Amino acid sequence: MSEKPTITTERVDDIPVLMAFSKRMGIPELLDEHFEQHGNWQGISFGKMMTGWMGHILSEGDHRLNRAQDWAGKRLETLRGSLCKELEALDFSDDRLALGLDMLSDDEHWAAFETDLNRRTIRIYDLQQKCIRIDTTTASGYWNVTEDGLFQLGHSKDHRPDLPQLKVVLATLDPLAMPVATLVVRGEKADDPLYIPAIDQVRKGLDRRGLLYIGDCKIMSLATRAHLEAGKDRYLGPFSTVQIPQSALDTYLEPVWSGQQTLTAVERQGTTGKLEKIAEGYELCLAQTATVKDEEITWNERRQVIRSLAHAKAAEDALLNRLEKAKAAIEALTARKQGKELISEPEVLNQMAEVILQKYEVAGLLQSQITEEVRERHIRKYKDRPAGIRIERKLVIVTIRDEVAIQKAIFRLGWRVYGTNAPKSELTIQQAVMAYREEYLVERCFGRLKCKPLSLTPMYLQDDQRATGLTRLLSIGLRVLTLFEHVVRCHLEEKGEKLSGLYFGNPKRTTNRPTTEAMLQAFKDIFLNFVTVGDQTYRVISPLSQLQQEILNLLDLPGSIYDNLSVDSANPT
Repeated sequence: MSEKPTITTERVDDIPVLMAFSKRMGIPELLDEHFEQHGNWQGISFGKMMTGWMGHILSEGDHRLNRAQDWAGKRLETLRGSLCKELEALDFSDDRLALGLDMLSDDEHWAAFETDLNRRTIRIYDLQQKCIRIDTTTASGYWNVTEDGLFQLGHSKDHRPDLPQLKVVLATLDPLAMPVATLVVRGEKADDPLYIPAIDQVRKGLDRRGLLYIGDCKIMSLATRAHLEAGKDRYLGPFSTVQIPQSALDTYLEPVWSGQQTLTAVERQGTTGKLEKIAEGYELCLAQTATVKDEEITWNERRQVIRSLAHAKAAEDALLNRLEKAKAAIEALTARKQGKELISEPEVLNQMAEVILQKYEVAGLLQSQITEEVRERHIRKYKDRPAGIRIERKLVIVTIRDEVAIQKAIFRLGWRVYGTNAPKSELTIQQAVMAYREEYLVERCFGRLKCKPLSLTPMYLQDDQRATGLTRLLSIGLRVLTLFEHVVRCHLEEKGEKLSGLYFGNPKRTTNRPTTEAMLQAFKDIFLNFVTVGDQTYRVISPLSQLQQEILNLLDLPGSIYDNLSVDSANPT
């Protein structure tokens, strides 16, 4: 009588593709090269351990140290076949992972690793180095604040000023938004001084000058602009209202109001395929002078006065809405209402109207007129009270729109002044507007870093070194996500094809811009089955679907990264 077979199963999912792509980027190799392992180090190498843990984070969206060992124990054969044959679940114990984070927190070794990773990635994938975007974000958590600690109270971009935070600076390479420099600093640090260290790190990592650095108004501090000019790099960003207040903006707009200055239209192709006007503006040139390392430098700065039509229209609608609300609120001040005492002093009424105008930000756009309404009220006879007439006086306030002031205010809406040291031959007004409108790319990086799949927040670590190490590890994972996506999209564009099957409930829907998250999700529910009969164990892996095979082809990865897991073993697993 034949023995009854024993069947066990382990999940494979997206682990092989993540490990294969990470190895192609050289991540485990470079980690081992730049971070020296302790003499008593046991188990798989540091680079392979951190790469495997990063695969867990990307696959599960969970960076907690105490979850990795159990996860690895349930996927041992998958990880051994995809990463290292000698791998054990104990290689991902929380103690070893914590030691790995301590190693990643070393600033000198991290800088060298990041430099080599950048250069290798750019060389292998032939990435164009033209534009760098820099921005900052915060990651908050329930930490203890210490005087010299990393976690501090400061201006929160998570809208949680009550929670301690650390700050992360990212410099990303267009168009794939891949991080090329990551800084982790104390949470109370101001943004402005962080841009120069980030720029220096990019310069060291890419060994390239003449790049265009794009950022928000923080990059436009005079010190940062001068630093970029002195280093023969370009900059583009908007000035803040502190740098260019409304009075200065009015000066820039005066020739436009008077009709002396013509505007250049900025157009782009709309959803219908036709060109649509999205902005308009003009530019002027101003000489700038600053001191960099005790040396005075002077350069010509182009200032572009740009009006976004969509922003202007939205702001106009909001202004008109506030005007209506303010008008209604002011005129309700003198309305009769049960239990409400009528205002009898014009000065008090004027003061209350002014408060409302300030509240709705429409001061100077509505004019109030107060009149006294007198009326006779007939009193009926009641018991001993004789009939008669009572004279009642009541203040009435009405508002009148100052149309001239309103139109002037509307004309001011949507304008912003941008600055750049790039010559017109490199960056026209149209190119500058379109380049800045791609600023969402770095914001998308922050979304991935702080939410799924990297899930920096909430952070469960209390130690400064390990928090720094974890943030750096997640920045490596962010590189994997962005490059993965870039490679697939480039190959789809080269072939003139689209990918279908990524959207649940709509399998025929196609896209030429698939996200890494959607493609990794397509590899879910792949299983490695072990069928044991006597002393013989057979491995059977779920066959790859057409979509999964197509994604592997677009990544230039062989299907064997899955097929090799099903090689029969002579010994039971």
